[in-house]
Amino acid sequence: MKIYTKTGDEGETGLFGGGRVSKASPRVWAYGEVDELNSVLGLARTTPIDERVDATLARVQSELFDVGAELACTPGRAQKGFVPEIDEACVTRLEQAIDTAEEELAPLQNFVLPGGTLAAAHFHLARTVCRRAERRVVALESEDAPRPIVVRYLNRLSDLLFVLARLANHRAGVPDVPWSKRGA
Repeated sequence: MKIYTKTGDEGETGLFGGGRVSKASPRVWAYGEVDELNSVLGLARTTPIDERVDATLARVQSELFDVGAELACTPGRAQKGFVPEIDEACVTRLEQAIDTAEEELAPLQNFVLPGGTLAAAHFHLARTVCRRAERRVVALESEDAPRPIVVRYLNRLSDLLFVLARLANHRAGVPDVPWSKRGA
């Protein structure tokens, strides 16, 4: 099977469940942002991180693929059983991962700028891409509302990525980069 189909040469793409939409449609933007987030997480996983964090990110990457597939479905024609749907258990696992990571960290005393170690910088980049994906998914509400759990999942994932950035710095003995008020 060839990788190219030529069906998108006119600026449209097909959705699961039938139907074609512009590649510039809000739905395509939303699942494209989720795909970019997944790629950035793959990049983050190339930096030295412990096996537990890597396993968590591997699971998250699979779940993000599920989110993207759900967003790529024709509204009202979801492909039940085609891919697993994100559910409350997925959100709970993210929350548990956040709680576990925070046990190692001192309470946050100030705003933190992206940076520190290479791993932390990658997690901060993933966090900002996650927030952008979340905004794109929320923007669909006026057009074709996604399931609310998808927005909650992305929101919690961005929190996890922030905590993982702090954890990467902490474990490397590198302080977080504090924000300081200009002119102070």
